[in-house]
Amino acid sequence: MNVDESDKIFTKSFFLIFGALLFTALVMYALMSTVTEYATTMGSTATIAGLVSGIYIFGGLCSRIYSGDALERIGWRKIALVFMSIHFLACLLYFVVDNITLLIIVRFIHGIGFGASANAIVTIATAILPKKRFSEAFGYFMLGTTIAVGLGPFIGGFLYDGFGSVGCFAVASLFSFLALIFIILIDVDKYDTKDKTSPDKSYSGIEKVIEFGAVPVSLFTALTSLGYVSILSFYRLYAVEVNLTGVFSWFFIIYSICLVATRPLAGRIQDNGGDRIVCVVGIIAQSIGLMLIALYPSNITVIICAICAALGFGTLNSASTAIITRKVSEHRRSYAISTFFIFCDATMGFGPALLGSFVSASTGYAPVYFISSIITILALPICLYSLKD
Repeated sequence: MNVDESDKIFTKSFFLIFGALLFTALVMYALMSTVTEYATTMGSTATIAGLVSGIYIFGGLCSRIYSGDALERIGWRKIALVFMSIHFLACLLYFVVDNITLLIIVRFIHGIGFGASANAIVTIATAILPKKRFSEAFGYFMLGTTIAVGLGPFIGGFLYDGFGSVGCFAVASLFSFLALIFIILIDVDKYDTKDKTSPDKSYSGIEKVIEFGAVPVSLFTALTSLGYVSILSFYRLYAVEVNLTGVFSWFFIIYSICLVATRPLAGRIQDNGGDRIVCVVGIIAQSIGLMLIALYPSNITVIICAICAALGFGTLNSASTAIITRKVSEHRRSYAISTFFIFCDATMGFGPALLGSFVSASTGYAPVYFISSIITILALPICLYSLKD
């Protein structure tokens, strides 16, 4: 079958923006999976360790609030380069951290660089990807995050165990530098809508931050993200507690393999009008997986949970982003993407500290996953309402 040039997915620009996403995400997941453990070595409690992990996302939330409007006013290239430079420089600051307070500050600055950078990368990608095969193409693009989710914690854990925090910070710095180079190599101005014909409208107030059409989908995805971050932030500590460090070390590899196999298929289902079934299955699967490792931690349930998490937030992250960008005008796309990530960042940012507060000497970390399972299933009625049309 001949594919029209405009319908091609795998172009030079695709691979460059894919690389920018991959290496930016690798920084996030490699550090988030080890920084809680690093914080506990400084004498912090589980709640403070959760704050150290989550403050990165909160910093991202703050910059996302700014970046949605800034991308349209200032331009995609400038915003991407400025914040990806902040992201890189923040990685270097980790080398001078010697106490919890300073670690929290650096994590916040790093998150500021990450949030707007991620917004810019995804916004640029939505213009690069072919419109007729958008969900499928977006699924392939988001495999950058999938690979990072699998390799990031694995790389972070390997380096932390073998070389300590310095090894983690050195590789994070390298990854963030590579992401910056990939963005520099893209002809971003070719895709930027800033100077193109747009509606004669000046956005003000809340419209500079929120795209209301994206709120329902963003809300139910945010609830599933809280379930996912419970795994990301505490899985190494829980693994030691239940004596399952071996199988948990492979959790995100299994997660990624499952996503690589299913995400392109999920994208094709979406392109044929299957938004609802992809999202409903994902929410239910993730809730079941979290409940299993909370109540019956074992080698088998950890593997099942990894597969369920892939079908859950792993798939929903891509599927929901595709839904909201498809439903808004070209000139509100950056606002929609910003809205989506603001909601997800809010739960991922505050989630670790909130969930960490349920940890005690008597209960251990199991309540974190039980509560996350309940929160995940609460997303189901919102999902059904959001996608009822």
